[in-house]
Amino acid sequence: MATENKNLSEYDKNTIPNAKDFRFGIVVSEWNETITEGLYNGAFEALIDCDVPAQQIIRWNVPGSFELIYGAKKMLQTQNVDAVIVIGCVIQGQTKHFDFVCEGVTQGIKDLNVQTDIPVIFCVLTDNTMQQSIDRSGGIHGNKGTEAAIAAIKMAYIRQQASMSHSFQNPQLLSSGTLQIEESPLKLEE
Repeated sequence: MATENKNLSEYDKNTIPNAKDFRFGIVVSEWNETITEGLYNGAFEALIDCDVPAQQIIRWNVPGSFELIYGAKKMLQTQNVDAVIVIGCVIQGQTKHFDFVCEGVTQGIKDLNVQTDIPVIFCVLTDNTMQQSIDRSGGIHGNKGTEAAIAAIKMAYIRQQASMSHSFQNPQLLSSGTLQIEESPLKLEE
C-alpha cells in the first residue's frame, strides 16, 4: 500500500498558501458513512487549521461514490467555490461492482478537472478491506481527508496565481492553447 510508510495527516503549515479568502466545497458520499465522516472531519479540520473560515466551507451529501460526480458538477456550477473535494469509500467485494464504481468515479472526476477551471480533488478510498479504509481515514496511516484538503488549498492557490499574476512570453500562444507562464517561485502569503 502506497500509504504504508506515510502519515496522510502530516503537513507543514509554513508551506501552505494563505487560504483565508478561499471557498471550498466538499461533496461526501453517505455509503460507508463511518469512513467518509472520518475523511470529512480530516478535511474540515485541516481547512480550519489553515485559516479557512467555517462559513466558507460548503458540504453536500450524496448517496454513494458514483453520485460524487454529479454532486461535484452541480457544486461547481452553483456555489462559486475555489476547489471541490469529493469524499467517498469503495471497498472490494466479491463482484465486479467495485471495479465499475472505482473506474467510473475516477474517470468522472478526471473529466470535471479537464472540462472546468475549478480543481476537483479526489479523496475516494478504494481499498481491499474495511480495515485499510479505517487506517486511512483517521487510523494508523493518518487521514486522506487531511491530505485532500491541503491539495485543495494548493490547487486553489495555483488557479488564483495562474489567472491573476501571470506574464506571457508570447501572447499568440493563447490562441493555440499553449500557455507559457514566466517562471517565478510561488510566494506564500503570511
